[in-house]
Amino acid sequence: MVHSRREFVYKALGSAAAAGVSGLIPGTAIRAQTALSPEAALQQLIDGNRRFAEGQLTSFSEDLDILKAKTVEKQEPFAAVLSCADSRVPVELIFDQSIGHVFVTRVAGNVATSAIIASLEYGVAVLGTKAIMVLGHANCGAVKASIETKAVPGQISALYRYIRPAVDQAASSLEAVIKANAKIQAGLLRQSSPVLADRIKENQLKIVAGYYDLSSGKVTLLD
Repeated sequence: MVHSRREFVYKALGSAAAAGVSGLIPGTAIRAQTALSPEAALQQLIDGNRRFAEGQLTSFSEDLDILKAKTVEKQEPFAAVLSCADSRVPVELIFDQSIGHVFVTRVAGNVATSAIIASLEYGVAVLGTKAIMVLGHANCGAVKASIETKAVPGQISALYRYIRPAVDQAASSLEAVIKANAKIQAGLLRQSSPVLADRIKENQLKIVAGYYDLSSGKVTLLD
């Protein structure tokens, strides 16, 4: 499925006009994000991805001037996404979200390194993020390299040790390893950070794994 940005804008504006902008866009400009429950925050991501996959984006209709003005001094992202650094996975776009809505951390292989965990702890403890999704994606080069373990330049091989547990667990196919890796990294976030674990116990946070299909544009929850 291939869409141009212009087509997305036209479809989004057309849909908004038909349904009424205030009724279609969930919380025009900037939402009261920290008031969402973890389940509601996750649902916002899922609903946004459905709109993206169907070519019915609404985020283009939001007033970017207002969003930028309201987020200069503070941010209240309702969800965080740990994504691969792959250029084919534009996180805000595939979840149909705009400025200030999603706290995005990116690293090849969407692995939970110490720096990534610290960043997500900040998103949860300071910014009030209610849901975290670890997002693997189809045809991930970092996972493929970890399976092949060929010689690579520079420090690329430093990623292998984070992904090898998934290779050992699900070596049947690239897709199986990618999905296993996303689930393992989500598990690490739940278990290795007291900050995140406490919020989960208090029902203030939900951490899930997802898989993004490059062809369909759809995100599937893995757990």
